[in-house]
Parts: sequence; structure tokens; C-alpha cells
Amino acid sequence: MEQLLQQIINGISLGSIYALIALGYTMVYGIIKLINFAHSDVYMIGAYIGYFCMTSLRLGFVSSLLIAMVFCTLLGVAIEKIAYKPLRNATKIAVLITAIGVSLFLEYGTMFIVGPTVRSYPAMRGIMVKTFKLANITITMQQVLIVGITVILMILLQFIVKKTRIGKAMRAVSLDQDAAMLMGVNVNTTISFTFALGSALAGAAGILVGVYYNSINPLMGTLPGLKAFIAAVFGGIGIIPGAMIGGYVIGIIEVFVSGYGNSMYRDAVVFAILILVLIVKPTGLLGKNVREKV
Repeated sequence: MEQLLQQIINGISLGSIYALIALGYTMVYGIIKLINFAHSDVYMIGAYIGYFCMTSLRLGFVSSLLIAMVFCTLLGVAIEKIAYKPLRNATKIAVLITAIGVSLFLEYGTMFIVGPTVRSYPAMRGIMVKTFKLANITITMQQVLIVGITVILMILLQFIVKKTRIGKAMRAVSLDQDAAMLMGVNVNTTISFTFALGSALAGAAGILVGVYYNSINPLMGTLPGLKAFIAAVFGGIGIIPGAMIGGYVIGIIEVFVSGYGNSMYRDAVVFAILILVLIVKPTGLLGKNVREKV
């Protein structure tokens, strides 16, 4: 029983990371029906920005986290303006290929600038290395931090989407872009804001992963990005609560496979879940089938 609870705690920590990344995928898809494969590399950039803030600028964790989120926000807007906006009326395959191209550009551009070597995050000190013991269950301060920051950011995101003017514009554009435009909604600004919001969450996930796993590299976004995409599909792509649920479910399943089975199969199990979801319920856990009139 204690081992089960320990695995659940570990799974929630990992799932928090997937949930933050998945939110970016699902928001962008909900607005413009685009799978932004460059999103996982924005997460990688966030990890590097946090690393350089902590090592070169000697800043604390909170300051580094905020700077990483701001930088990734600007990067997300720049990607949308430069790469995606000119293709707004292009075919879906053209936009998809562009997204893959932007992803590769960020990965190998970062590798060219900082080198391909794995870098270690500076050791945490003080309260950051504290651990809590409940019977034989161990909870680290880093796990508390990851879950706490994720929950705060998710609550803030829900507030923005449900209660603010720009949030209402996002929901209007996701339902019908043309109708929203006729009602006076600035569609371009709304799309840019969506990219900014998703990229900020990815930047936060990047620095949290750096602190938790203590290592970063230019290709670190590839596999977590794919798993976060699976989480978004599992929960219902385009549905924000679905991305949250999907992230936690995928994180817990992955940890269970590693803890009770063989860690070599954890990635295979996650991708098998994607295939199963697409076969059984393509719209995801919270998605609904929508009929289109011909």
C-alpha cells in the first residue's frame, strides 16, 4: 500500500509537467486547429533560460521561473507571427510541415548556440532540498513545488479563460472564427494571446523539469512533447480540463509501468494508449462527437 501511494505521488509530479505542456497543445488546437509541434521545444528553451538565469545571473528559482515564462511568451508570439500567421489560409499539411520545421530549427539552433552536451542544473539549497516523511512515503520539496506551481497556473488559466474579456474572445474564436470576427473580436490578437499563454506554461514546465531531473539538453523536448500531446488527445484535444486530466493520467500510468513492470516499456505503453484512444474514442475522454452538415 505504501509503495502504491509513493508511485501515485511520483506520478502526480510527472503528470503535472505533462499537463502544463499539454495545455499549450490543446489551447492552440482549440483556437486554430493546429498541432503546434514546436511547442515542446519552447519548453526546452524555458529550461535553458532558467539554467542560464541561475548559473550566469545568479538569480533565485522564482526570478528564473518568471524570466523563463516571459521569454517563452515572447518566443511563442514570435513563432506565431513569423511562421504560422502567413499560413493562416494555407492547407493543413503545409502548416503541419511548417510546425515540424520550426521544431527542428529550435532544437538544432539551440544545439548550435549552447552545444549538444547535457547540462546539470545548479544544486538546490535550503528549503528546496527538504523532504517529508509520512510512514515510509517520501515527498520531496521539489515535488511539492511542481504540483503547487502547476495547480496555481491551472487555476489562473481557468480564471483567464472563463472570467476575462480575452478569455471570452478565445472561447468565441474556438467556436466560430468568422462569427467572432463579425462580432468585433480581434482574431489575430486572440490567436497571439493563446500562443503566448501556452508558451508561458511550457516555459514554466521546462524550468520545473530542470530542477526536478537536474539535467537538460537541446533534444529534451521531443519525448515529453509527444507524451503531452498524447495526454491532450486522451483528455480531448481542444478541451482545457481534458488536457489537465490527460497529463495526470499519463504521468501516473508511466510511473506505474516503471515501478511495477519494466521501465523499458513505459514509452511503448504510453503510445499504445494513444492508439487505443484513437480506435475506441477518437474525440478523447471529454470530447464529443460533432456532426457536420454537408
